[in-house]
Amino acid sequence: MPLYIALTYTADVDWTAPEQAEEMKDYGDFGRAAAAVIRGGNVLYPTATATTVHVRGGKGGDVITSDGPYAETKEALTGYYLLECADLDEAVAWAAKIPAAWNGAVEVRPVIELGN
Repeated sequence: MPLYIALTYTADVDWTAPEQAEEMKDYGDFGRAAAAVIRGGNVLYPTATATTVHVRGGKGGDVITSDGPYAETKEALTGYYLLECADLDEAVAWAAKIPAAWNGAVEVRPVIELGN
């Protein structure tokens, strides 16, 4: 079955903070409900913890880093789920149940699995 990534975009908050406990409960509820299709996923720390990497000059060039996310937006990439679903329609149906879709957005994309 195809694999889809569901990228969650929400307010840029610290999900470990006590004030996020109720919403984290909603994510736990989703995780239990979607356990049959979830193949992985994680919550990300706030964008303030991000480091962006560029290689000037292409492969083998100078590595340049900067603090913060690559893109600055109102809603930040805050997590993801890997969903194994029969098709895009099923993946979208599950994505609509992710709490991020209620007050933010969930982007669904098919995954190309890389061979090892």
